[in-house]
This record gives sequence, structure tokens and C-alpha cells, in this order.
Amino acid sequence: MNSMTGYGRSSAQFQNLEISIEAHSVNRKSLDAITSIPREWQILEGGLLALLKKQINRGRVSINIQAQFGGDNGSEDFDTQAISGVFEQFKTVSKDLEVDFNASADLLFQLALYAKKNQVLPDAELVKETVYGAFEDAVGALVSMRKNEGMKLSEDLQGRVKVLISVLEEIRSFAEDSVANYREVLLQRLSQAELDLDLEDERVLKEIALFADRSDISEEITRLDSHLDQLAEFLSSEGPIGRKIDFLLQEMNREINTVGSKSNDIRISRQVIDFKNELERFREQIANIE
Repeated sequence: MNSMTGYGRSSAQFQNLEISIEAHSVNRKSLDAITSIPREWQILEGGLLALLKKQINRGRVSINIQAQFGGDNGSEDFDTQAISGVFEQFKTVSKDLEVDFNASADLLFQLALYAKKNQVLPDAELVKETVYGAFEDAVGALVSMRKNEGMKLSEDLQGRVKVLISVLEEIRSFAEDSVANYREVLLQRLSQAELDLDLEDERVLKEIALFADRSDISEEITRLDSHLDQLAEFLSSEGPIGRKIDFLLQEMNREINTVGSKSNDIRISRQVIDFKNELERFREQIANIE
């Protein structure tokens, strides 16, 4: 089981070019990738997304690819030819405008930054393998973090399943005699109402029995048992399970609502509230599961 929250980073060197890639993800119903890639390398986007889809099924994934020129030893590597060209242009313009031209270290530094900013990145095909390799490393780190987060979530959710099972057991124990108790309450109320009814009449007794049986929640309890078994299986399985569990929680919520509406036992009503509260906490956690 994987979380949809994670972060991964990687870098690679191509000649004097430092390529850095960051990928982070948050929860989303489907896979939604947002990429930031240097304009010269936009043609690589399709291939990168294909690699991403092999590793991730759900989540909003933001990918940022940056490239920076530098020396082999990590120091700045300025294009001296470009700097000289711009420098000569400045001198020519100054002469044409009859403006004094006083070169300084600060001017040279600004020219170096300008030349560096306008350096042209190598062709996409040349850096393709390097970018793809770094991208796979970054996505791999992202997936690893999502898996670790998923393990922690799994432990938490397995504990919540045990709580749900415990609450359902309480409901089951109270439900064993709830129908008989309700039938007895109906008979007492009819007797106290002093209606002109023969409480020994077979037809009256049959109607009372049918009315009381409507409070029987044994079928709902059986289905909730089955859903909880499935829930435990999903939590121990591999692959994307978020959508499956979300659907299962909807079914469980429907069943427990029916239990609450059918039961006339205050003890069961209290347990229904506890069950629904725990179910809602479960749903909040599941929103971040792939």
C-alpha cells in the first residue's frame, strides 16, 4: 500500500551542465502530472510522462527540471568569448554616442551573468539519456517515500479495523435480544393504551411480530462482517487499493445507517455513532492512499 504524498530528487552531469530534477506528489483521484521543463527540452515531456505512469497510478505529481551551466569542479564556468563580444559592443556603442566608457570589475561580472543567462542548452536528443536516467532516479526516490508513508498508514488503518470489529461485536451482542425486547415493549404499550384489542388474537400477535421483526439487524451485521474482512484483505494486498477501499467504506456507511434507523435499542444507537465516527476517520486517511 502506497501513500500519495512523497518527494524525490536527483541530479546528473552532462559535460559542464548540471541537471537537477525534483518530483513531489499529493493526493488526487487520478494521475495528474504537472511539468516544468526547459523550453529547449519540451520534446522530452511525453517520454518522461510515460516513465512516470509505469511507477505511479494516482496523485498530483509536480516535476521540476532545471539545468545550470558550471565548471567540472562545481565552480562557475563563464563563456569568455560571449563576454568579450558583449564587451566590444558596449565599447562601440559608447564611442558612437560619445560617452566615456570606463570598464570595471562590476561591469565585467554583470556581463558574465548576462552571457551565462543566455547560454543555449544542448539539443534535447543529446541530453535525452542523461535526463531520463536522472528522472527515473527522482521518481524512484518519490515512490520509495510514498511506499514508506503507505506502510505507516497501513499500520494505523489496521488498528482502526480492529476498533470497527470491536464496535460491531458490541452491536451484535445487543442485537441478540433486541427483537424480543421490542416485541415485549410493543405489547406493553398496547396494553397501557387500553385499546379495544384482543392481545391474544392471532392476527394482532402476527402484526406485532412483523413490526418487531423490522428492527432485526442481523443481515446488516452479516454484511458488515463481510466488508470488514474485505477491508483487512485490501490493507494487506499490493498495488493501488485506494478506490476499492473508498467504495467499500461507502457500502459500510450505508449498512451502519440502516442499523441505526432500524434499531430501537439506545445501546445499539450509541455504538452506531461510535462506528460512524471511526469510519469517518478511516475515510480521511484513505483519501491519501494510492
